[in-house]
Amino acid sequence: MLLKSSKKWQLHSNELTSEKIYLNRREVLKNLGFLGIASGFLDIRALAKEKYPYHYSNNNNYDIDFDRLLTSESKATSYNNFYEFGSTKNIKRKAEKLSTSPWNINIGGLVDKEISIDFDDLIRKVSLEERIYRLRCVEAWSLLVPWIGFPLNSLLKLVVPKSSAKYLVMKTFFDPKTAPFQKQSWYPWPYTEVLTIDEAFNDLAFIATGIYGKILPNQNGAPLRLVVPWKYGFKSIKSIVSFSLVSERPKTFWEEIVPKEYGFWANVNPLVDHPRWSQSKEKDLGTGAYRDTEIFNGYAQWVAHLYKDVKNEENLYR
Repeated sequence: MLLKSSKKWQLHSNELTSEKIYLNRREVLKNLGFLGIASGFLDIRALAKEKYPYHYSNNNNYDIDFDRLLTSESKATSYNNFYEFGSTKNIKRKAEKLSTSPWNINIGGLVDKEISIDFDDLIRKVSLEERIYRLRCVEAWSLLVPWIGFPLNSLLKLVVPKSSAKYLVMKTFFDPKTAPFQKQSWYPWPYTEVLTIDEAFNDLAFIATGIYGKILPNQNGAPLRLVVPWKYGFKSIKSIVSFSLVSERPKTFWEEIVPKEYGFWANVNPLVDHPRWSQSKEKDLGTGAYRDTEIFNGYAQWVAHLYKDVKNEENLYR
């Protein structure tokens, strides 16, 4: 658990964090106190429009954008890719049909302590924190979002991966009655994503369970989703139901469909274009302005070392 003194911009636990405060970083710096909500035994999905009901600390070690306004909550929760519910960005209403309680999660494969656990029990086994991360879509738009959750490696430590485990395979739910696009059999459902074991243990890899001081909405991947900010957004799989440690790498969802456009690594690089558009710039959805894209989305200092021995370097950015 990260222990640190309170920062000037953290809010008191009994204050409602308004969207105005979230958007104005300079205003946030004027606030004093501790950000968080007292923990309690609640069905947190029933409070989707309320403050996050579990205690969380603030971790600003990875906040690289103090001069950039956070994307508005309304924008970040209404402009979403979630192909299970459709190919448009406006899938919020359809995603509301997904029941996320109870939500069982299996963590197994090449591990010493395979577990099957409900989300509400899992959330009490980890230390929650808020991190502000960039999200860069492969479609060349970007967000700046305050996520609540926990490092992915803390989940892996619960099951103790074996030395033979080389990859982490994650899968989302499969429920065609609720998610209409899953009726399209030509897609390789359920959605599958894979990280190397070193990527999965990197402290930047994050499991999000909340956003903007609130419960994670369905359209953003409730009840838990991956956030790997140095990669294109499609790698950040939503609504995860299983984690499996394996020795051989399977194909990911998009790699199986269009491997020349959406590969396994998908690390952000402004110098390696998508086959159909440039990746040198991105549109900030919060302001509408265009920004220069950075290598590894600005997080190179934490992740570049993971790829120093990878051959065929250009594939790192597909």
